[in-house]
Amino acid sequence: MNDAEALKKIAGEAACEFVKTGMRVGLGTGSTVKYTVLELGRRVQEEGLEIVGVPTSIATQELALDVGIPLVELGSVDGLDIVIDGTDEFDPHFQLIKGGGAALLREKIVAQQSAAMVVVADERKQVECLGAFGIPIEITPFACDVTVAALSTLLNCEVILRMEGSEHKLTDNGNCIADAKIGPSINDPIATEASILNVAGVVQVGLFNNMCDAVVLASGNGVDTLMNPKGRL
Repeated sequence: MNDAEALKKIAGEAACEFVKTGMRVGLGTGSTVKYTVLELGRRVQEEGLEIVGVPTSIATQELALDVGIPLVELGSVDGLDIVIDGTDEFDPHFQLIKGGGAALLREKIVAQQSAAMVVVADERKQVECLGAFGIPIEITPFACDVTVAALSTLLNCEVILRMEGSEHKLTDNGNCIADAKIGPSINDPIATEASILNVAGVVQVGLFNNMCDAVVLASGNGVDTLMNPKGRL
C-alpha cells in the first residue's frame, strides 16, 4: 500500500467513530470511503454493531453486501442519521466538490436526507479555493453536446464529456458526466451551483454546498477531525 492509499485507509476507518448502534447510515462512494464501508462491515460482523445502510452507488451496494452491512431503500426509512462520503476537494468553508466517481446525483440525494455529513479525505483534497479538480456535472444523454456547449459558454472554460473507451461514461442513472475545467476560481460556489443547475439538460452538479459538518483528514502527521463551526455535529 503506497502512502496515499495508506492515508485514505486511515481517514476512512477513523470516520467510523461517528457511527453508533441503531443508526441509519448513508454509505458514500469512492476510494477513501471504501475503507469506511470495510471497517463498518468488520464492526457489524465482529463487534455486533447494529446499523442499516443506504448506498450511494451500485459499487458501494455490492461492497456493503459483501461485508455484511444490512441495506435498506432510502424511501423506506424516515431520513438518515449520518452519511459518510469522500470528496475531491473541500475549502475552508466546508464546501465540497464531488463527482470524480460519477456518483454525484445519488450522493447528493442521500446527503440531503441525512442529519449530518462526515467527509473523509487525505490532505491533497484540502484547498483554499475550489475548482482545480474541475466541476463534475451529470447531464442527460439527449443533446449532450448542446448542453456541454451551453455550460462552456456559461462557465467560460472547457467542458469535456467523460469517456469510457469510445463511449460516453454513463452514471448508475444512465446519464452522461461532463467535467468543467474551471480551475481554482470558484469564489462563490453557491451562485456557481445555481447557475449550472439553471441550464436545461443538467441533472445535478458536483458542488455540495452547506452540507458538510466535519472532515476526517489524514496527513503524514496523523488524523485530524475538522469540525464545521456552523455544522450539525
